[in-house]
Amino acid sequence: MLATMASTGTILYLVHLDIDVAAHPDPSPDLVELSPGLYLTESARTRSQVYHAIKRRFSPRRLLVAPRAHSPAQQTARTSACGTARGMPR
Repeated sequence: MLATMASTGTILYLVHLDIDVAAHPDPSPDLVELSPGLYLTESARTRSQVYHAIKRRFSPRRLLVAPRAHSPAQQTARTSACGTARGMPR
């Protein structure tokens, strides 16, 4: 089941692209940076519509848009990655 926001009928999407959105001449307030190149966005549009809107706006060489299956954890991706790395056997 997709992570939908019940009150708004929107879907959370995970977006990966190879440019720095904040440094773009026309940055998007809809993309929340989780870590470099990895963003979260909320939209009532389909995955294809979100993909093509981002592709037209930023013209990245690489782009991935995936619907989230669950709501994101409270920690940032960077914090979670560090925590996972610390727990790995050496």
